[in-house]
Amino acid sequence: MASIFTKIITGEIPSYKIAEDENFIAFLDINPNAKGHTLVVPKKEENKLFDLSKQEYIKLMDFSYRVAKAIEKTVPCKRVGMSVIGLEVPHVHVHLIPLNAMEDIQFIEKVKLSSDDFIALSRGISSNFK
Repeated sequence: MASIFTKIITGEIPSYKIAEDENFIAFLDINPNAKGHTLVVPKKEENKLFDLSKQEYIKLMDFSYRVAKAIEKTVPCKRVGMSVIGLEVPHVHVHLIPLNAMEDIQFIEKVKLSSDDFIALSRGISSNFK
């Protein structure tokens, strides 16, 4: 059965896309820890991060780096944190979270954004992606 991320990749489920290439996609988390919380996902459905080949892992980190730089240019924050947990969805994904306090990365408190907020944010980050 396809993961929710595979359904986003194939367009079965809509998303607020930030960036995409032949191997990866980045989109806003719809239940964000902080404004700008983004998920970076390989298009290849793999359950565990370290089941990726070394080359795929390096490419994922490079793509994530570029997305993080775009987030930094768009969302005021002290830094962009990264977390790779992967228990909630059996598909490798990197959380990139704008941080202003340690609590921002704890997956406890969430921020609420309107659809218009998500659209503006995804367009802003996307415009800074290189």
